[in-house]
Amino acid sequence: MSDRARLAEPRVSIIIPVYNEEGILQSAVVDLVDRLEAFEWPYELLLSENGSRDRTVAIGEELSARFPQVQIHSLGEPNYGKALKEGILRARGEFVLCDEIDICDTDFYRRALEVLERGDADLVVGSKVMRGANDERPIFRRTATKVLNGMLRVSRGFQGTDTHGLKAFRRAPLVEVARQCLVDKDLFASEFVIRAQRGGVPSTEIPVTIKEKRPPSIKLTKRVPNVLKNMAKLFVAIRVKG
Repeated sequence: MSDRARLAEPRVSIIIPVYNEEGILQSAVVDLVDRLEAFEWPYELLLSENGSRDRTVAIGEELSARFPQVQIHSLGEPNYGKALKEGILRARGEFVLCDEIDICDTDFYRRALEVLERGDADLVVGSKVMRGANDERPIFRRTATKVLNGMLRVSRGFQGTDTHGLKAFRRAPLVEVARQCLVDKDLFASEFVIRAQRGGVPSTEIPVTIKEKRPPSIKLTKRVPNVLKNMAKLFVAIRVKG
């Protein structure tokens, strides 16, 4: 892809929340930009930084200066869901891809965009647990994902196998869904998917392989209390406020 194509109005926006990622940010972004050369569409890569205490912001600014298609914006507080929402609202592309810096799955990009371009769905969720998926994370993290999704199905009417992680969608019908979401942190992604389903947005899941490049930036034991608290907020947001 030429420099001129990179600077064109993006057809695809790739959003990656980042928090204390100085260890892998540069190598991950450089590798992703290199692999995206195989695609013909113009894109923007939005690094949605949230409250890092290391050199993440400085490295992101260096990458933005080096690659015209890379941008970084800072939220100023450690809040994954709020950062992801901010990235979605900033996105300019017809299609939006939500990824993680320790995954950067361009195979998911290709398969999900094929679904969106065919018009088979407006939202594609990359499922770590459906048939054909391969989740190589530690067993306690795989179990936590299954427990969370089970709770969402029973208590929030979720119809699917996964909500958190890789997603792709057509921006126009989904940006207002993101704007309506009331829950942030770990459960923004869940509210986003559930609201889309309840609003009649054509949705589908495709299996993905998950092999993380580093341990989570926030330990699971620290995330559990916030997840439980936000589950109550999610119930109010979905079942009460609608």
